[in-house]
Amino acid sequence: MGGDLSEVEGHLVLFESDFLDPATVVAARLETPGSPVQYDAVDVHGVDLAIEHLCHEFGAVGDSPLDVHIAVLRHLLSVLVLRLADQPSGLPGTTEDSATFRRFREAVERDFAKTREVADYARNLSYSPRTLTRATASAVGTSAKGFIDERVMLEAKRRLAHSDEPAVRIAAHLGFSSATNFSKYFQSRAGQSPIQFRNASRQVSRPQR
Repeated sequence: MGGDLSEVEGHLVLFESDFLDPATVVAARLETPGSPVQYDAVDVHGVDLAIEHLCHEFGAVGDSPLDVHIAVLRHLLSVLVLRLADQPSGLPGTTEDSATFRRFREAVERDFAKTREVADYARNLSYSPRTLTRATASAVGTSAKGFIDERVMLEAKRRLAHSDEPAVRIAAHLGFSSATNFSKYFQSRAGQSPIQFRNASRQVSRPQR
């Protein structure tokens, strides 16, 4: 979509980047490249209901205590975001690059817990690492290695946010040789340790007064 929105009809929902709880951000894959939303591919009726409910609550400020009002808004926004998430969408770039990326994406989805090396995927798919990097950059604007790491991080965050598995078990599931290596990997990409992320994802958000 271009910058001119003068003829666009619909709802524009604006919110601060930290308003959604971390668990919703992880579940909706908002931190993952290559996951754009295509509105005409979603459950339109469900999305419309979510927007209607969100608009109603937004306009009902003062009808309930402020902390309750904000909590309800946060939950309703999560419903909307989750309804829009994980829908089919087209891939940009050339047809050849798109086909290459689709094969790469499928391989990453299947094997990300086994290997994080671009060379392994290139060898298994009979491409060069350079070809995979070009196709991934064309499709989602990141490197092949970056795409693999994003998928690994998504799974790590899901398990940290939604399970009580210890770091050593999550590390083993994701193919790390030790919990220490997993922690270093996670810290370098998330800017916080696995336990810090888990605590933040479970912390009850409180409105600022």
